[in-house]
Amino acid sequence: MKKILLLGVCFFTALGFSQTIAIQTFATGFSSPVAISKAPNDSRLFVVQQRGLIRILNSDGTVNATPFLNLTGTVSTSGSERGLLGLAFHPNYATNGFFYVNYTRASDGFTIIARYSVSADPQVANTTGTTLMVINQPASNHNGGSIQFGSDGYLYIGMGDGGGANDTSGYAQNLDLAQTNVAANPSRIYLGKMLRIDVNTTAPGLNYGFPPTNPFVSQPGKEEIWARGLRNPWKFTFNRLNGDLWIGDVGQNEVEEINKISSPLPNTGLNLGWRCYEGTAAFNTAGCDAIGTMTMPLTQYTHSGTGGCSITGGYFYTGSMYPNFQNKYFFADYCLNRIGYSTNAGAITYSPTFSGSNFFTTFGEDMNGELYIASATTVFKIIDSTLSTSEFEKSGFSIYPNPANEIVFIKSPTNIIASKIELFDVTGKLLLAKNAEATEENSILVADFAKGIYVVTVESTTGYRYTTKLVVE
Repeated sequence: MKKILLLGVCFFTALGFSQTIAIQTFATGFSSPVAISKAPNDSRLFVVQQRGLIRILNSDGTVNATPFLNLTGTVSTSGSERGLLGLAFHPNYATNGFFYVNYTRASDGFTIIARYSVSADPQVANTTGTTLMVINQPASNHNGGSIQFGSDGYLYIGMGDGGGANDTSGYAQNLDLAQTNVAANPSRIYLGKMLRIDVNTTAPGLNYGFPPTNPFVSQPGKEEIWARGLRNPWKFTFNRLNGDLWIGDVGQNEVEEINKISSPLPNTGLNLGWRCYEGTAAFNTAGCDAIGTMTMPLTQYTHSGTGGCSITGGYFYTGSMYPNFQNKYFFADYCLNRIGYSTNAGAITYSPTFSGSNFFTTFGEDMNGELYIASATTVFKIIDSTLSTSEFEKSGFSIYPNPANEIVFIKSPTNIIASKIELFDVTGKLLLAKNAEATEENSILVADFAKGIYVVTVESTTGYRYTTKLVVE
C-alpha cells in the first residue's frame, strides 16, 4: 500500500506542472461577438454583437431570447472594424443601473461613448442613452473599442490611431492641438490614446469629469488623455484582483505586442511607443522622443514567426478552477486557431491548434475569474483538458456530474467492489474519507468545498486504488 500512496503523491505533483489548454462549447447562436462583459457580482455574461445587439448569456449556457439592448439602428456596420464594440458596467451597477457602451455612429462613423441604464426588468435595458464623448474618426479602421473600469473607479477607453496605415498623420504620438487635422477636428487628439474619465462627476458642459490625477488635466482639450502611443488596442483588461492593466495592441506589418502596466497605475503620461516603434522594433522614429522615455511591451511575437496577423487581447487568469492557469495572461490572434499565454516575465506558450475554423475575436471573464473566448457564432469556455482523461474511466468507473457543486455520484463497474472513497486537494492533503457501501453507486457531498480541482480515489476490496480528477464549481 505504501507504494501505491507514493504514486498518488507523484500524480498530484504532475498535476501542478502540466496543462493542456482546450476550449469547450458553452453557447452558440451568436452573430459576430466582439466583446463579453459582466456586471459586478452577477453570474451572467453580456455578449456584445458587432451589429448592435447585447445579449445575455446565463451561467447555465442558455441565452435570453430578448436582447438586453438593441442598437442596430444606431451603429455603423460599414467596414469590418466598425460597430458596437465595447461594454462596461458601472462598479455600482447594482444600485445605479448604469452601463457604458462604445460604438461607431451610423451617420458618420465617429466613435461614441454613451451611458445607458437597466430598466425595471433586470433582463432588459432602457433604450434611451446619454452621449458622453464623440470622437472624430478619419477612417473606418483602428477604432479600438474596449472600455473598462479600473480599480480606481475611472472609465478607461482604448482608442486606435485613426486608421489607414502607418499612422501617417502622427495621431498616436501627437499632443499638440494645433497639429494639422487636429486643429480642424479637435477630438482627433484622442486617437492612439488611452483615455480615462470620471463618470461620477461632470466638468462644465460635459456629461463626465476629469480624474484629478490625469497627466494633462490642466490642459484644456486633452484632459481625458492618460497614455499615448497605441496603434489599435483590440482588447485591454484589468486583473480583477490587483488592478494590473494588460493591453493587446495590434501591430502594423510584423509585430503584435502585449503591454503590462502594474498597479498602482502611474499618472505620468505613459508613451507606449507607436508609431515610433512597432513593438520594440524601430518603425518611424522621425521627430520621436528618446526610446528611454517610452514604455516598451512586456512581450511580443512576429507574424513571420507565428503566422499571426492581429492580436486579440485577453485576461490574466484569476480563477480557481484550473490551478495550472494561474499567473498566466491569456490571448489569441485572429489568424491563429489556438490560444497563447504569457507569464509575468513575458515568456509565451501556445496551446495546440484547435479543430475547426475559429477566428477568435474576444475573451470574457465570469464573476469567478474563469475565462471564455468567442469566435463568429460561438462562445467557448477555456478549460484545462487534463481533466478530461482518466485511467479511472478505463477501469469502468464513472463520476458525475463533473464539474459539480453539491453532490457527486461514483458508479463502480460490476466486477469491482469499492471499499473506501477519499477526496484530496491538489497538494495531496486528505479532505474527506468515507467507507463505501457495497452497492453499484456511492456519493460524496462537495457543497462545502471551495471551487477548484480535487482528486478522488476509490479503493477496492482487493486493495487497488483508482484515481480521477473532480472540478467543484
